[in-house]
Amino acid sequence: MSAHPHLNRLAARTALPLPLYLAPVSAGFPSPAEDYLDQALDLNELCIAHPAATFYVRASGDSMRDAGIHSGDVLVVDRAMEPLPGRIVIAAVNGELTVKRLRLQDGRLFLMPENPAYTPLEVHPESSFEIWGVVTFVIHRT
Repeated sequence: MSAHPHLNRLAARTALPLPLYLAPVSAGFPSPAEDYLDQALDLNELCIAHPAATFYVRASGDSMRDAGIHSGDVLVVDRAMEPLPGRIVIAAVNGELTVKRLRLQDGRLFLMPENPAYTPLEVHPESSFEIWGVVTFVIHRT
């Protein structure tokens, strides 16, 4: 039994293949519709590379809005991915969870917002800091 409650729920996931249409949908000018399906698509297979190391979290606030992350969005987070600079991560800083982009600059570590109304957060060596995982997908309702 895993100590992380989100991992226990993922272990019991079920496949839910849904239709995937062969014809792409144009985001520019309309294109003729196709009348056939290509295959079934399971979002678990598309969004989750490491099922035992993946969890979901709901975003709150607007500090990452320019990265396409809005309050209420569901984030798919992979604990098995390496948290490299430039990736968006879920981190615990002094006991508070946040979603930000990792940045290394002149040997200093920053958690960068994607909204100019917010300032970068420098992670000092004396800070309590842990990266929970890398955000791999954003599920956003339009």
